[in-house]
Amino acid sequence: MKQEKGFIAGEYDLIVVGAGHAGTEAGLAGARLGLKTIVLTMSLDSIVALSCNPNIGGTGKGHLVREIDALGGEMALNIDKTFIQSRMLNTSKGPAVHSLRVQADKKAYHIEMKKVLEDEPNLHLRQGEVIDILVEDNMVTGVKTRTGAIYKGSSVIISTGTYLNGKIHIGEVEISSGPDGMAPSLMLSDALEEKGFQFKRMKTGTPARVHKKSVDFSKMEIQPGDEEIIPFSFLNMGKKYDIEQIPCYLTYTTEEAHNIIRENLHRSPMYSGEIDGAGARYCPSIEDKIVKFADKEKHQIFLEPEGLTTNELYVQGASSTLPEETQLEMYKHIIGLEEVQFMRPAYGIEYDAIDPRLLTRTLEHREIKNLFFAGQINGTSGYEEAAAQGLVAGINAAQNINGKEPFILDRSEAYIGVLIDDIVTKGADEPYRIMTSRAEYRLTLRQDNADLRLTQRGYDLGLVTEERYEIAKRKEEAVKRELERLANIPINPNKENNEILKSIGTTELNTPSTLYKLIRRPELTYDSTKILDPEREDLLREIRLQVETQIKYEGYIEKQMIQIEQFKKLENRKLSEDLDYDKVTNLSIEARQKLNEIKPESVGQASRVSGVSPSDINMLLIYLEQERRKEVN
Repeated sequence: MKQEKGFIAGEYDLIVVGAGHAGTEAGLAGARLGLKTIVLTMSLDSIVALSCNPNIGGTGKGHLVREIDALGGEMALNIDKTFIQSRMLNTSKGPAVHSLRVQADKKAYHIEMKKVLEDEPNLHLRQGEVIDILVEDNMVTGVKTRTGAIYKGSSVIISTGTYLNGKIHIGEVEISSGPDGMAPSLMLSDALEEKGFQFKRMKTGTPARVHKKSVDFSKMEIQPGDEEIIPFSFLNMGKKYDIEQIPCYLTYTTEEAHNIIRENLHRSPMYSGEIDGAGARYCPSIEDKIVKFADKEKHQIFLEPEGLTTNELYVQGASSTLPEETQLEMYKHIIGLEEVQFMRPAYGIEYDAIDPRLLTRTLEHREIKNLFFAGQINGTSGYEEAAAQGLVAGINAAQNINGKEPFILDRSEAYIGVLIDDIVTKGADEPYRIMTSRAEYRLTLRQDNADLRLTQRGYDLGLVTEERYEIAKRKEEAVKRELERLANIPINPNKENNEILKSIGTTELNTPSTLYKLIRRPELTYDSTKILDPEREDLLREIRLQVETQIKYEGYIEKQMIQIEQFKKLENRKLSEDLDYDKVTNLSIEARQKLNEIKPESVGQASRVSGVSPSDINMLLIYLEQERRKEVN
């Protein structure tokens, strides 16, 4: 065995490389499940850095935050301590797409999470640059840092974010750098390549930060927070938040700004060919918007505060890789920014990512035992996607070490399951972002019921506290009681009741009904029918929402549950990793190649592999049945 140069700095059960949103959730999960854990980060000052947008949640992403919380993760609790504005999105639509999005105080978010890590028993937080992963006989054994420190470990989770071989682009200027001017990780990529890893380049970007005092807000539309603040964590449901929310502002680009961009496109590395990495489709730069939506006369721009202790504003919607002088000229043609002063210019950043199809749904490498990957190194974008992966990787590191069954969430159980299944099955040719449209069963995977769906799973793992478990059980029981009670409240078609029904905007009754059935009417709500139910107990908003949603969507939910049962049948048909798909009669050539490469864990996962058709799945099922009969005989 080759002797590694260096010195043994410590021995741990779990080593986490990186302390971004993935690394923190991974480290906390491992430590809380009893593992002696070390989290190594290049800078203690960059823990959970909100290097791009200063907010948590949003469409689809808010679902992930609630699911992380239900499983015992930390993200929701941390943002509830440090938010400065809260808004529930998509409230004019159905409950399946309601998503909470809150503005964060960037500095406070970092400080609070760092304190949580420092105070966590079993967790050691250490600054150091990891330059190599130690592997023996296809088993990870530890990591090595740039200073020669060797940390021995039973499991390693790599969550390097956008730091891995990071390169910043501002016009013709290229800088070897991580986000926000932090040092990049340059040596780990080479070490992993020596072990056979192949990387693809990914790209993301961020807008300029501008000085608040240089902005003319009178030309913009104020965007206040919601009057009723709804927390992210289920542990805080019902809590009253007496804070002064900081407003955001909406403004627009102008044709002059568009012309400046068009005239300087050749100086943008996105268009000059200097950037090789694939950019995020659903978070385009301002250059992309002008090119791809050339017919639009203006684009929305949001001014978002970065915190209570700074004058920096984030210019949402105006990320760019143009030269700094061009950026400044263009920004000055955004309404209200005519006298704008930059505090930080916009930039694009390229970084290394692996092909996530190398991973199982536990996020463990298929060939190197106990080596996990989580976050943007897997080709995803966003804090929330990273945190969700970190949590799952941390849990499964503990499950492996403790000799327990792997923890896997499928597509019918959670958005986390959708996210992980998508990337390990289909890969990521561009930074992957979760969206409600990606979930086939989104009516049952709502953000408001994440605790009812997942708290039991977290409790069974040992990650959910007794307090959290009891809160979820009480909520579940309260909803059940209220549904039963409403179903047993008769509403007769008498004069008094019909007068009340007219007064609340609905038609009169001709036959007896129940309050449960009345709430099904589109024009009525649980709250508006209280006049017919004067003795009704005042329930928490979260319970009222559950009751109303389950009543109004009862038929649709029942149909979706039938679909989920059908889905489960295919998911439960497990496939051996040793299965040679070349032996499956009548499979298409593409299907054989893809299935042999990806080695899906179930027939359900096989059906979602790009290039595998329904007829291929039928052939596979026939083959499996034939093999089963051979074994029986």
